[in-house]
Amino acid sequence: MYLRFTMSDLLFGFDVGGTKIELALLSPQSDVVWRKRVPTPKDDYALTLQTINALLKDALLALGLTTPSVIGFGIPGCLDPKTQVVRGANSQVLNGQALKADLETLLKTRVVLENDANCLTLSESVDGAARGLQSVFGVILGTGCGGGVVFNQQIWAGANHLAGEWGHTPLPLAFEHEKRSKACWCTRDNCLERWISGTAFEEEHEITSGHRMAPKLIIEAMRQGEPQATLSFDLYVDRLARGLAQIINTLDPNCIVLGGGMSNVTELYAPLRRQIMHYTFAPAENTQVLQALHGDSSGVRGAAWLGRTGL
Repeated sequence: MYLRFTMSDLLFGFDVGGTKIELALLSPQSDVVWRKRVPTPKDDYALTLQTINALLKDALLALGLTTPSVIGFGIPGCLDPKTQVVRGANSQVLNGQALKADLETLLKTRVVLENDANCLTLSESVDGAARGLQSVFGVILGTGCGGGVVFNQQIWAGANHLAGEWGHTPLPLAFEHEKRSKACWCTRDNCLERWISGTAFEEEHEITSGHRMAPKLIIEAMRQGEPQATLSFDLYVDRLARGLAQIINTLDPNCIVLGGGMSNVTELYAPLRRQIMHYTFAPAENTQVLQALHGDSSGVRGAAWLGRTGL
């Protein structure tokens, strides 16, 4: 096969999540040249580092490469600008760890580390659903609720590395039945993450129906017309719309890209668009709401693009 690049052009990206660690190598033309994912060691920081190192060695051996000059990492948190340790990760074993420094010592290369939602947003901005658009807000609707901001294919992390952390702001315009305490792992109450993550969707359905069901099963029941599942879905769409309306009121992006498990529900998009229009200060007709083109690969692809952008 004729290669349009040399091996030294490859971009290395890791996605370090709560359930999986993935490494992907991209060509400058966005092709995935090598990819592998393994389970994340549970509550074991040292073993997590060992797993990352083993994955890198696998890739280098398989392709006959030497260690690259830079590797991008996406994590479910961020580095504190002052202390340079991880904070705000729902994979809490990473919190308080000097992950960037530890990885650079272990892997013997430069590491660029970013929030996983920032990586998803970057990926979708460079060559995904939001390609060619100037301003993009990316959302991960999975176990938690992350967000990222990209302008002109550059991540905007903010002065305190807090840009996009909408999941830990309160549910907007709460109705009376929503004014109850829902403790979040971040130590605050009633964070959006406790209302619009996939985990929250499951918990809220149990509260309203008395039955515990996985999100996938709730969606299947909704598709079959089951009234309680339909109600749970409608409530979820409305809460998500209220949250995203505040993003539009604040940032007014060209596009909102949805990733994570809940983004795969195709029935979500039409009613969500209508509800967002109901809650924004003025009609948000020019903001698209799109599903991530690269699905659960967006995070690792965005991490690889970090090497290109030099963030």
